Amino acid sequence: QMQLVESGGGSAQAGGSLRLSCTVSGYEYKNKCVAWIRLAPGKEHQGVASIATGGGLTYYADSVKGRFTISQDNAKTTFYLQMSSLKPEDTGVYYCAAELAFTCDPLIRAGAFPYLGRGTQVTVSS
Repeated sequence: QMQLVESGGGSAQAGGSLRLSCTVSGYEYKNKCVAWIRLAPGKEHQGVASIATGGGLTYYADSVKGRFTISQDNAKTTFYLQMSSLKPEDTGVYYCAAELAFTCDPLIRAGAFPYLGRGTQVTVSS
């Protein structure tokens, strides 16, 4: 089994920054695709960013390109989402998600990840 634990959510003003962290345990020696999925009020789950642990290739939703950066530590057990130039529409619950895979789907389909964390709230005020 795989367990994912998020941290780092909170509140920020529009234009500000936040960094989310996700610690992943289980299947340490397997290649994974790790993603951040968000659930905004009144909207469906949206894949925001993903990273393939094997090669480090990343993908982003158009709405966050140039503002968000996903990364992993050298041990490939902690994953980060650096969020900058935040907008009120970035508000939502952010989930760390993972699947055992060599690569990530560029479309970051929110329903494709069998492993999810409990989520962390991000609130951006105008």
